[in-house]
Amino acid sequence: MPIYLILILSAPLTGTLFYLLYRQGFAVTKCVAAVLFVFRPGKQSDRVSLDSCTGWVRHAGRFRQSGTYESCLDCQLSKGGAELILLDRQKRELLRLNQGKATGEIKLEKSARYYLRWEFKNATGRCELRW
Repeated sequence: MPIYLILILSAPLTGTLFYLLYRQGFAVTKCVAAVLFVFRPGKQSDRVSLDSCTGWVRHAGRFRQSGTYESCLDCQLSKGGAELILLDRQKRELLRLNQGKATGEIKLEKSARYYLRWEFKNATGRCELRW
């Protein structure tokens, strides 16, 4: 079988695999320009280390239990700004945290899908989101 035919046939499979990983929260979409950018999503927190970073990162996630969650954004930035936005399935904003408003409380459903979107503006330092 010619190699170009194998590539053509494998493209839909690769796209489907990426979509399934993204829906389960294992894949991350991003648009970042940075000297250094390290993003570590987790079950109870997200951590970011960056240097001269401008852009955004979004990942899907589910919460293990329904209930009220208190989120705390801890930004230790030497310059720039960082913001976190929690979105619902329709990409509507539910919660926005930044250096001015570092904590927030929100009621979430176990069965619903949520998206966490980090936005950076020439940021240098470290950030952590805990819930």
